[in-house]
Amino acid sequence: MQLPENPKLVRGLSLWQATSINMLDMVGIGPFVVISSVVAAMNGPQCIIAWIFGAVLALMDGSVWAELGAAMPEAGGSYVFLNRLYGPKKLGSLFSFLFIWQTVIQAPLVIASGCIGFAAYLKYLIPMDGIQQKLVSGGLVILLSIILYRKITSIGKISIVLWVIVLGTILWIIFAGISHFDPGLAFHYPPHSLELSPVFFAGLGMASMSTVYSYLGYYNVCHLGGEIKNPERNIPRSIYISIIGIAILYIAMQLSILGVVPWQKILSLKQLQQSDYVVSIFMEQVYGKTAAIVVTVCILCVALGSLFAVILGYSRIPYAAAKDGKFFAIFGKLHPTKNFPYVSQLILCATAFCFSLIFKLTDVIKAIIVMRILVQFVGQAVGLILLRSRDKTFRWPFKMPFYPIPVLLSIAGWMFMFLRPLFLPVADPVQSAKDLLYIAGAVGIMGVGIVMFFVRAKRKREWPFELLSGELPL
Repeated sequence: MQLPENPKLVRGLSLWQATSINMLDMVGIGPFVVISSVVAAMNGPQCIIAWIFGAVLALMDGSVWAELGAAMPEAGGSYVFLNRLYGPKKLGSLFSFLFIWQTVIQAPLVIASGCIGFAAYLKYLIPMDGIQQKLVSGGLVILLSIILYRKITSIGKISIVLWVIVLGTILWIIFAGISHFDPGLAFHYPPHSLELSPVFFAGLGMASMSTVYSYLGYYNVCHLGGEIKNPERNIPRSIYISIIGIAILYIAMQLSILGVVPWQKILSLKQLQQSDYVVSIFMEQVYGKTAAIVVTVCILCVALGSLFAVILGYSRIPYAAAKDGKFFAIFGKLHPTKNFPYVSQLILCATAFCFSLIFKLTDVIKAIIVMRILVQFVGQAVGLILLRSRDKTFRWPFKMPFYPIPVLLSIAGWMFMFLRPLFLPVADPVQSAKDLLYIAGAVGIMGVGIVMFFVRAKRKREWPFELLSGELPL
């Protein structure tokens, strides 16, 4: 049997398959394991504000991704965007390199966070110690690597099945809450809890770290841009459908739980280290132990589906950079018969396996968000404004409504998340110091990446060192 000489990515994902992959990435284990942290940060049921903040930020930033994804529908997402927004032989080469540099670290962190959360939720069904949880999280990475080792058309069909499980699980939780809803619990805010003081914004910032993490993934379709049918229409549609749909489900689910389980009890569960599976305890209170077990199994399936989508999207980023000659060539290999970047996928999973054995969930969540803000989210938003202003001939198949308001709000929201520890007081000075370390770590990783870029550029006589060889700029 003769193998194809030049395997290529196949545009095999429809609108609903792309949307299901996006939603799978967004939901995951995040909204189920962070509920207690969000309630604790806001100290009451007004924590719903943090879920609304996350939805608005996702919608504003999603508008940026929708424009860029429709205009540049290729594998790699932000790598392609940053390179073209700032110029492939100018700052674009630096920004795109920094994005790949960070992706090699933060993508496995994202995968590891889902696996760690999966193991934490499994404790409701099977009591485990710390070592056993690590074995479960590591084993899950291996299982996902095996499941994803197949053609993209097969994966699109699998994603639809997993999406149905996700939707059914969340709707069941919402129905359980609505049918037993007590407005006195859900809307009884503590005195002065809504005063716009520095303490309020500090709490909102801390809570939003968790809610924003739960919304991340609305852009996954852009990483798969080279495999989406009719991308100029389907990429923007899938992004908006995903964000609006998931925001409604998240807010309804949080209100449903707060209307049944008093927020004070949620805080006590956190102190008893039982807060990882608040939803299971909620279902047990409403329908009994059997229903709680069933919903826990469903949530674990949701987590599995999310990780499925995360690995699928991130594996395309190093592949795209390698194909452009900007990253290690081995990442650019496609499977000769299944037509997917199998080397990139396997390397990311191997790294995630190691991370899942080392880190804790709360630390991983903060590291993921802080690390990505400057280069990816803010970098793309600023780059979009610059490209729109300097190149009036650039073709935009889709333009966001009310430009530039969504872009400016996106930048403001991300910078609030990034700089919060610098100018807002927090009740816990130890936690404040940790948050500052995350900022220092993100800046440090970016600094190392800049050094690595210039070392590589000088060795290969690329921008900005190509002028030193006597060549004239084009």
